[in-house]
Amino acid sequence: MLTDAVIVPADLETKSDDAPPPQHQRVPSPARVGTPRRYRPRRTTADRVREALLTLAQGHASLLTHEEKAWASITFSGTRHEVMLDFDGADAVRAGEEFIDELPEHEFRIPGQLVADATVRAVDHRFGAEERMVVTAVLLLLEEG
Repeated sequence: MLTDAVIVPADLETKSDDAPPPQHQRVPSPARVGTPRRYRPRRTTADRVREALLTLAQGHASLLTHEEKAWASITFSGTRHEVMLDFDGADAVRAGEEFIDELPEHEFRIPGQLVADATVRAVDHRFGAEERMVVTAVLLLLEEG
């Protein structure tokens, strides 16, 4: 049975040019029960130097030592990094030779740092059935800014 009654909607939305812009609010993430918050340590300049050198070595080197020493002059400050890399095996030694050739001219991308000098200080190359090369590289970094 139909009635002649008029049904009026309860809520009407009015739009006008004078309406304030909507406020964006950050919705909090749901609480994690029993799950500890993951700690992600900040990568240091030394970490980035090691990563850059191992990448330049095309994954054929392993890190033996890394020494970092702070230094400063009247106009600049920075760090000196001495890194020993081990290239073990014939393929790795070939990659080590390429590493030696490319290191002085390589453009490093280390945030907040400028690589002022990158040199090879020493090379210990052993031939034979178990060919091996140990390369000592020295990098001088300047703080940007």
